[in-house]
Amino acid sequence: MNRNRQRGVTLIEVLVAVLITATGVLGAAAMQLNAVKFNQTSNTRSTAVFLANDISDRMRANRADALAGRYDLAMSNDVPTGTAIYQIDVQDWLQEIALRLPAGDASIERDDANFTISIQWDESRLSKTREVSAGDIQTFVFQTRL
Repeated sequence: MNRNRQRGVTLIEVLVAVLITATGVLGAAAMQLNAVKFNQTSNTRSTAVFLANDISDRMRANRADALAGRYDLAMSNDVPTGTAIYQIDVQDWLQEIALRLPAGDASIERDDANFTISIQWDESRLSKTREVSAGDIQTFVFQTRL
C-alpha cells in the first residue's frame, strides 16, 4: 500500500525542478539583455562626452574664430559649407555626431568666452525600461571657457 501512495511523486519533483531551473535561466537571460542594453547606453554617453571634448579642443586651437562667434551653432542648423578652418571643424564634428549617435544633433552657444556645447540623441529603443516622463531624447551639456 505504501508503494501505491508514492507513485508519481518523483515525476512531480522533476517537474518542480525543471520549473525552477527554467525560471532561473529566463532571469539570467533577462539580466544579460539588460546588461547589453545599458552597456550600449553607456557607450553612447561616452561618445557624446568625447565629441564635446573634440569640438572644444578644435575651438581652443582656433580661439580667435571661436571668440568671434564663428563656431556658434543652433540645434538643427544645416552643416556649414566652406573651406575655412572653423567651417571644416564644424562639418567634421557634425558628421561624426550623425555617424556615431542615433538621430544625433548638436549646438554651440557662446557667452563671451564661455561656451555651452549641447549634444542630443534619440534613445527611444530604451523607452520601455525608463520612467514614462523621461522622454526619448537625451542631451549631454558641456560647458567650457576659452
